Amino acid sequence: MSRIVFCLKLKRESEGLDYPPHPGTLGQRIFENISKEAWQQWLAHLSVLLNDYRLSTADPESIVVIEQHMVGFLFDEGEFSGPAATFRPPSRKK
Repeated sequence: MSRIVFCLKLKRESEGLDYPPHPGTLGQRIFENISKEAWQQWLAHLSVLLNDYRLSTADPESIVVIEQHMVGFLFDEGEFSGPAATFRPPSRKK
């Protein structure tokens, strides 16, 4: 049976994650408040960040930046919150 959480990103009840997806208190906060669907949206956004900013998940300095973007994207908090956190590729002109 899946867990249901009120997802702070989607602003509705949805299926919760199976385990904390990130270490520490941030991972626990995500586990308790973010749905699987919102987490998948974050992973797609993370892929863009890694490529655009040339970040590495093996670099401690990059991890700090990634976590700041994560909090902004998932919880709409901090320096990287708001519309920029919901990146959408531009539509193609016909």
